[in-house]
Amino acid sequence: MAHSYTPGLTVTDRTVVHRRRMLPLPGKVVVAVGDRVRSDQVVARAELPGKVYPINLANQLSVAPGEIKDYLAKKEGEVVHKDEILAENKPLISWFKTEIRSPVTGTIESVSLVTGQVLLREPPRVLELLAYVDGTITETIPQQGVVVETTCSLVQGIFGIGGETFGDIVMAVKTPDEPLRPGHLTADMKGKVVVGGSFFSADAMQQAKTVGVAGVVVGGIHDEDLRALLGYDLGVAITGTEQVGFTLILTEGFGTIPMAAKTFTLLSSHAGKKASISGATQIRAGVIRPEIIVPQAEEQSRTATLLQREGIRLGDPVRIIRDPMFGQIGEVSGLPSELTKIPTESEVRVLEVKLPNGKRVVIPRTNIEVIEGA
Repeated sequence: MAHSYTPGLTVTDRTVVHRRRMLPLPGKVVVAVGDRVRSDQVVARAELPGKVYPINLANQLSVAPGEIKDYLAKKEGEVVHKDEILAENKPLISWFKTEIRSPVTGTIESVSLVTGQVLLREPPRVLELLAYVDGTITETIPQQGVVVETTCSLVQGIFGIGGETFGDIVMAVKTPDEPLRPGHLTADMKGKVVVGGSFFSADAMQQAKTVGVAGVVVGGIHDEDLRALLGYDLGVAITGTEQVGFTLILTEGFGTIPMAAKTFTLLSSHAGKKASISGATQIRAGVIRPEIIVPQAEEQSRTATLLQREGIRLGDPVRIIRDPMFGQIGEVSGLPSELTKIPTESEVRVLEVKLPNGKRVVIPRTNIEVIEGA
C-alpha cells in the first residue's frame, strides 16, 4: 500500500543536524574542516560595497563638464574625508570663491568629464557570518561558506518570526497549558530563550521586548496580536527577517493551544542549557521550519542518527492541521486501506485518530502531520 501523510515536525532528544552557512556574496572562509566552533564564532567574512554618492560638480561650480578636473582637490581613487574640500574654484576675488566639501568619508570612485559628476563610495561594510550552532566544521565551500555538524536535541515549530539567535533556555511556566503572561517575564531573562505554555498575549510580547529576551517559544498566539507586533499582515512567503526585538516560535499554531507534552518535557529537560533558535519559516515549496537546537556533548557528536520514515504507523503521535480541529494532538488508532468519501465528495485515504479525551475521529491523511522523533 502506498504511504500518504504530511511530513511532520521533528521533536527529538537526539539527532545529528548539518547547517549550511553561506555568505550572500563571495568572501573569505576563516575556519577549516575539523575545527570546533561556537554559535557566536565567525566562520566567514565578506565586504559589502559601500553606498555611492553622486555629486554634480559642474553644476555647483558653474563650469563645463570637461573642466571639472581642473578644480578637483583630490584625484580619482584617493580617499576623501567628510567635510574635506573635494573641489574649489580660484577666482581673483576671494569673495566669489566656491568650495565643494565631501558629504561622506569615502573614495573617489570615478570622475566623468561627460556629465560633470563625481562618484564617491563609502568604505565597504564587513559582513560576518556566524556558525549559528556549536559544532564541528565538516565542509568548507571556498569564498562561500561552511557546513556545521552538531549532535543535538531538535524541536521544530509550526511557525516563527525573527532571525537566528541563541541563549540559555528558561522555563517561564510550569505546565504546557499555562499561558505566558507579562508577570512571567522578569529582568533576569534578558538574552534568554523563554519557554511558555499555551498562549502568548500582546501585553506579554511588549514585556518580552522590554526585558530584552533573545527568543520566546510558546504553543500559540492570536493572529491579530502578531499583526500588531509586526505592524502589517504577514504573507505566505519566507519569514525570518522581521525586526520585532526577539525571535518568536510557535510549536502548535494560532489560538490558545497547549504546547505538546512531549515538546514541553523535552525543553524542560534542557533548562539552563544553551540553545540556538531560528524563526525562519517557509510554507510554500521548499518548506523551512523554525527550530530550537540544543547541542550535546562533543564526544556524542557522531553516535546519533535521524531515521528515515517509511510511512505512518499505529500509535504515531500526530497533529491535525486543518479546521475544525486544527492544532489538536492525538495518536493514530486506525489505518484503513480503502478510500473513503469525505464531505467534499472526494475519495481519499483516511486514518483514525484517538484524541486525549478518548474520542476517535476520522481524518484525511493529508490533514495531519506526524510529530517525529524518538
